[in-house]
Amino acid sequence: MNVLARLTELALRRPDQIALQDGQHTLSYQALLTHVLDAEQWLRAQPIKRIAIQLDNSVSFVLWDLAAQLAGVVCVPMPLFFTASQQQHVLTSAGIELLLAPAQLGAAMGEPIALPPHSALASGVTGYRLTPTHVPALPAGTSKITFTSGTTGAPKGVCLSAANQWQVAQSLQAIASTLAIHTHLCVLPLAVLLENVAGVYTALLSGARVVLPPLSEVGLRGSSQFEPAALLASIKRFEANSIILLPQMLSSLLDQLGQHGADAQLETLRFAAVGGARVAPELLARADACHVPVYEGYGLSECASVVALNAPGARRAGTVGKPLPHVRISRADDGELRVHGNAFLGYLGGTATSADAPIATGDLGDFDADGFLHIQGRKKNLLITSFGRNVSPEWPESELLAEPDILQASVFGDGKPALSAVIVPRAGVNLTAIDAAVARVNRRLPDYARLQAIVISAEGFRPDNGLLTSNGRPKRDAIWQRYGEALNARYHERQSAQTSAPALAHSSTC
Repeated sequence: MNVLARLTELALRRPDQIALQDGQHTLSYQALLTHVLDAEQWLRAQPIKRIAIQLDNSVSFVLWDLAAQLAGVVCVPMPLFFTASQQQHVLTSAGIELLLAPAQLGAAMGEPIALPPHSALASGVTGYRLTPTHVPALPAGTSKITFTSGTTGAPKGVCLSAANQWQVAQSLQAIASTLAIHTHLCVLPLAVLLENVAGVYTALLSGARVVLPPLSEVGLRGSSQFEPAALLASIKRFEANSIILLPQMLSSLLDQLGQHGADAQLETLRFAAVGGARVAPELLARADACHVPVYEGYGLSECASVVALNAPGARRAGTVGKPLPHVRISRADDGELRVHGNAFLGYLGGTATSADAPIATGDLGDFDADGFLHIQGRKKNLLITSFGRNVSPEWPESELLAEPDILQASVFGDGKPALSAVIVPRAGVNLTAIDAAVARVNRRLPDYARLQAIVISAEGFRPDNGLLTSNGRPKRDAIWQRYGEALNARYHERQSAQTSAPALAHSSTC
């Protein structure tokens, strides 16, 4: 779609309607267009073709992101929580020529340059000119490179066109059109494609207000600490109609709602999208009981985020909904899902991909008789127990995460007679409560998927300690490397018990 034409249309139709709002700036759709065009002209006047944005959620982030698209400048959003080595990898591998970052982050990166004087473009932002030693070739049409830390330390760049991103936003806008979304509250970092595209772009297409508080004000502190009370307060303060959450955030928010009862009802919330990991039916049932309108979805960076979503009037718990209108999802003989349509342009440093080529997702899944998609787990994560039973660890993990006392969990057991897990309790939760939670989970699972040994970790899984990806998924190899010895010890205890109904074997570790 023509983004400039759409922004111009909105500026003409509703010039005074609030488009973007953060703690310092409030821009109407008319002001949004003016600021974006000014930033576009500034970028065109520079000998710059690639920029990186490393900012907190803010009006500035969105303005520079949109301006880069209009100017034909490649934009690389960079999460604030990336380590110094990951930051350097992104800047070097993408050939970045301009870094937009707070002064305290970019001072050691390059030479400061003057930005346009508009306060919304320069507030809390410093431009740093970089001199890349290598400028890699990119697939034709690359507008954005989104990096994900994946399962290894070095982030991998996914090259996307502007059309890739706005196609997703258009489909999501159509799905949510009956809900009268007037205000979208950004809860996830804008450097994460899901919030960038499914949140901001979709809301702008709808002519809605996009509220962009600093992440700390919506409860995200540091790399993975989440304070649900702050999110609850923000939803009520801004009268948010839509938000996007990760499953762990949803669980914590429901706990907060349960503690406050009727005083915490979210009357204005109409659409709470949740994705990034499998969501247990029990967690969705808790959301329904708290009157939180949760819609589970599924996507991947290689398809510009969302490819399937439950929708108003077409929602089924335990599924990720139906494919969006612009894509088709097929199933290979081995159960792996493939997405056809809206394919990415290629990986940074790799060969270009064909627009018609199906994207192998690496996820196992299937459709039910009504066309709802069930995700069964990652193909590479599939566990085969010593009894020959296949188990996707995401299944018992989602059941564990549905328990209010459990913050994080990673399940193992390949080649073992039973499964085990590394569990991170919520603050203040004792071992007795965790044992009770695991016992409840085991009662919901068949015998071959039950947990018979656990290790309690007080450290938690975080991007900065190498145990969590940037989009909230556990790095299984790293977790196993750190806790595998302790889990194996629990297995030996289990085997030496020589009893048909042993107590749950567990240990604590920091």
